[in-house]
Amino acid sequence: MNSHRITIGDIEIGGGSPLVLICGPCVIEDAQTTFTIAEAVRDITRSLDIPLIFKASYDKANRTAIDAFRGPGITQGLSILGGVREKFGIPVLSDVHRIQEVEPAARVLDVLQIPAFLCRQTDLLLAVGKTGKPVNIKKGQFLAPWDMQQVVNKLTAVGNHRLLLTDRGTMFGYNNLVVDFRAIPIMQNTGWPVIFDATHSVQLPGGAGTHSGGQREFAPLLAKAGAAAGADGIFLEVHPNPDQARCDGPNALALDALPDLLSRLKAIREIVTRG
Repeated sequence: MNSHRITIGDIEIGGGSPLVLICGPCVIEDAQTTFTIAEAVRDITRSLDIPLIFKASYDKANRTAIDAFRGPGITQGLSILGGVREKFGIPVLSDVHRIQEVEPAARVLDVLQIPAFLCRQTDLLLAVGKTGKPVNIKKGQFLAPWDMQQVVNKLTAVGNHRLLLTDRGTMFGYNNLVVDFRAIPIMQNTGWPVIFDATHSVQLPGGAGTHSGGQREFAPLLAKAGAAAGADGIFLEVHPNPDQARCDGPNALALDALPDLLSRLKAIREIVTRG
């Protein structure tokens, strides 16, 4: 099923439109690294004519260990994301975790993201919905895809009709995720575009003891399968040196792997939409 189209800046998502990419590092490590990644991803996607939304978290509130790196925080993080938006001319996305973050985040971000573990938090959903900003809601790893209809209903109840839904895998026993690609058309039946998060779907939550593990070698395979299943966009976390990344390195892709993968995803999307 083709979902409705929504517009974010000059980007159209859904309804058979070209594949969109949501991409960036898991967390803002520092301004220079963030700008380096943003410029590289912008240049790659521009060369392939793929619409880009840049993603980086200013705070990773859901970490395995107490001493895990969380990011620079909302004030500095939003300043860096605002700089990315201004310098490179690309829309920016980040997570919000608490109601008090919503207003300042909405002043800077083009898309507000609800993390997977918070997708049932009614008050947070309503606060984000009332901003009128586009919202990307990640399906909880514990949630059936058809249950996302109730999440959608909470946002549309406050008049927000600029929604994206993202699948990032489903819990499969301890420290493991599995992807059910039926979730993509099932969630599209809500009427909204669906993004497939390929890198978080290969995460092994808490699988390394003090942090999450991952199997990044399978992310390109899942990304191609997601595009073939009709996803309206693909979500990828990237880093210049994933083994040195301060968050989610085991499931992040290296920047130099991006051009070849994106060209393949674009070709798959074109076949799917012709079909």
